[in-house]
Amino acid sequence: MTHRQVLEALSGLILGMFVSMLASTVVSSSLPVIVHDLKGDQAAFTWVVTSTLLATAIATPIWGKLADLFNRKVLFQLAIVIFVLATAGAGFSQNPEMLITFRAVQGLGAGGLAALSQVIMADILSPRERGKYMGLFGAVMAVSTVGGPLLGGVLTDTLSWRWNFYVALPVAIIALIIVQKTLHLTPQKQRKVTIDYVGIVLLAAASALLMIWVSNAGTDTTGDWWHSNDWWSFTTVWMVGGAIIAALLFVVFELRAREPLVPLAMFRNRTFTLAVVASISTGIAMFGASVFLSQYMQLARGATPTQAGLMTIPMIGGLLLSSVFIGMLISKYGHWKPYLLLGGVLLIAGSYTLSTIHYDTNFVLVSVYMFLLGAGVGMTMQNLVLVVQNTCKPEELGVASSGVTFFRTLGGTIGVSVMGAALATKVVDLMTTHLGDITAAIQGLGPEKAQYWGQQLQSGTLPEVSTMPHALRIIIEDIYAQGISHSFLIAVPFAVLSLLAILFIPNKPLTRMTNVERMQAGEADLATVSVAEGMDALSATGSIPVAGGAQAATRRSARSDES
Repeated sequence: MTHRQVLEALSGLILGMFVSMLASTVVSSSLPVIVHDLKGDQAAFTWVVTSTLLATAIATPIWGKLADLFNRKVLFQLAIVIFVLATAGAGFSQNPEMLITFRAVQGLGAGGLAALSQVIMADILSPRERGKYMGLFGAVMAVSTVGGPLLGGVLTDTLSWRWNFYVALPVAIIALIIVQKTLHLTPQKQRKVTIDYVGIVLLAAASALLMIWVSNAGTDTTGDWWHSNDWWSFTTVWMVGGAIIAALLFVVFELRAREPLVPLAMFRNRTFTLAVVASISTGIAMFGASVFLSQYMQLARGATPTQAGLMTIPMIGGLLLSSVFIGMLISKYGHWKPYLLLGGVLLIAGSYTLSTIHYDTNFVLVSVYMFLLGAGVGMTMQNLVLVVQNTCKPEELGVASSGVTFFRTLGGTIGVSVMGAALATKVVDLMTTHLGDITAAIQGLGPEKAQYWGQQLQSGTLPEVSTMPHALRIIIEDIYAQGISHSFLIAVPFAVLSLLAILFIPNKPLTRMTNVERMQAGEADLATVSVAEGMDALSATGSIPVAGGAQAATRRSARSDES
């Protein structure tokens, strides 16, 4: 394919990914306002994010497996339709539970868009060429990640937060039309297929139980072991125990399944296993930063949603520059490992430095910290998938690609849940510690305002810090800054683990063959071997004329020796 043909084929994929990223990021700067308007607390805030990530994580390997079995173009279009309908439904939400439900359905579509775009790219492009085009995906991701919060902030400040969800609808319709007109894939070989329904149920059960436990543990102070949500309680025992049992059953059924959802044999591939480990940290950094940096800007620095979108540009700038520039270098020279190692180092640096921020930290320093984290994510996120696609079997491309994406999203889901739980616990502790200061600040406001702000803080809903009186605002900003920086510290050990995993990934050169070409080459090799064996058998039985009896006997003798 020429460069123009490739761009035409990828245009629908890029626009579909843009819709997915836009609908996901457009609410990031507005979430504090949305959750406050729907009377939600910190747990609701975390679940609005983790419900999407959890559904995306569960759906990703399912879509990847379906991609190895059915028409990939139709699957991609179906994912867009599911995503858009759920996004529109989220705009009509009347309470946190309704919003969380629609966000979960949104995640089902997002999992398909994430998994299928990687698989379809591998059908069209070789790993060596894929680097620069993955840079385009990185650029689109960066633009939507920058533009989403900005657009969401403006819509929230000028119209309503509900327009954050409606704005993606016309873009999605255009994406469907372009995919239909420009994406033409080589038909897959038809075969009888089975779907691993048991694997789907067990994977969903294990992931959901773990996420629910992490989100709620440590928030209950009843002191009743049987009904408590404490870290050590009956709830913890049955949820964690249930997750472990479901995970073990999942492994057992996957080993016996005819078409396993996640072929466990892939973990024998050292590249795949280490890439999965490294992807977990990338997911924690990527999703954790997008969620909690927005909270930091609004709850610790008193920014409006629009200002919060503008203030996160340094992180997106790092992601944009690193993904595009590094993608071009990988395609030009074929070397990938030095850039992945550098990305791992930057993940550690960005995570650690963000764990030191306070409400009054110089914003230039905060910008540098965000840039480091964004650059680390840009260098590792897409290229880990690229490395796995370069080594996996062509017929397992879908499950291999979605496997890395699945663990990255699962890592992000667990990371956001743990960071959110740590933030909520830290904020409660600090509120108790500073109760005297808060009481004094509220009493100094006068009877009417004191009653209003007292009720606001006691309700448990996320506060609108930008509207608070100065004396109270300083205390609350300091509390949330300490809580958010504490939560970023959780990402540091995972970033170190990611760097170690990248260090031991085999440095295998990138092939110049597309996935379709690799499959055709494999079929050609198989046909050549079959023909050769057939000729040998016929020659041995004398069923076909063989010139030169002595030479034929010599060849048969040589083959006998080889056998």
